[in-house]
Amino acid sequence: MVTSRAAKAVPNGSSGPAPSTAEVHEAIECLTKVAELYHRRREQLAAEVGLTDPQWEALEEIATEHFMPSLFARRRESSPAAVSKILRQLIEKGVVVASIAAEDGRQRNYALTPKGRRLMDRLRERREEAVRHVWLTLDAAGMRAFTQFGNRLIERLERYAAATSPSKE
Repeated sequence: MVTSRAAKAVPNGSSGPAPSTAEVHEAIECLTKVAELYHRRREQLAAEVGLTDPQWEALEEIATEHFMPSLFARRRESSPAAVSKILRQLIEKGVVVASIAAEDGRQRNYALTPKGRRLMDRLRERREEAVRHVWLTLDAAGMRAFTQFGNRLIERLERYAAATSPSKE
């Protein structure tokens, strides 16, 4: 018995036909390009205000007032020494200040300086400008479909990664 690809049910909860291998590879290539361009744009925005992307990431975290260098290092899969270097650079630029924590003298509290807050405001303005010129000119229905698809893909990738990663003992 011969069945067409279009008639096959998709084992993903979707009612549409399963994509071909070529379509999957095309989608992966597209996603890779989007991720590369997104990263390149972040680097450009950071460079416009004299930062690196990792420095910008740290500033964003510090701005939340719940910044913990060890958690930041773990989330970035970075070493504590690398995070310390980023923090020193930000302090030297005058955009972050460190103080000894009142509750534990071994800990440091990090906060944005007025210069750091102005820098973050400039970054937000530049990012919003890009959102207006690129994202807000797209079709709303297409954006919703993209987001729904992206969220399903994220869930599947997370489940697959969890199921296939070696257990840590």
